[in-house]
Amino acid sequence: MSWMPEEVKELLRTALVGEFTVIGKHGEPVTHPLLPLWDGERIYMTSSVSFSRKLDHIKRDPRVSLSISDRVASRGLETRATVQGTARVIEDDPHTTWEQVLPLWRAKEPAIDFFLSKRFALPLFFERSIIEVTPVRVYWWPDGDTTKAPRVADAKEAA
Repeated sequence: MSWMPEEVKELLRTALVGEFTVIGKHGEPVTHPLLPLWDGERIYMTSSVSFSRKLDHIKRDPRVSLSISDRVASRGLETRATVQGTARVIEDDPHTTWEQVLPLWRAKEPAIDFFLSKRFALPLFFERSIIEVTPVRVYWWPDGDTTKAPRVADAKEAA
């Protein structure tokens, strides 16, 4: 993804939490803290299939955004960013489909192995779907100062 700024790629590789926003049933923004997993092209997140309306919201309207603004969650990186994109839900088998992103998850948050060892004690946690986001626009603040206008990169302009 050559159009995306390197600072944002690094933020996506590093951040443990992002604010993932979907469009709710009545057109309102609905935000959820999720772990973003970056493979160099797309952003992946997982979501429990139980009690999760965000999956229904994405299926109805795939326009989403992911903001990374917490300095602690981004391990001290200065950059702040909002990535807008188009999402799709991958839910072939809620027991195993999410394992496709396990290598990315394990690389970012090795503590997942502890939870995997408790998999049968936490069965609802491991019934998950994958949220795949294709970025289309990025707003970012390299120095983290969001009182200034952001820089903007757009996939369409780069094409």
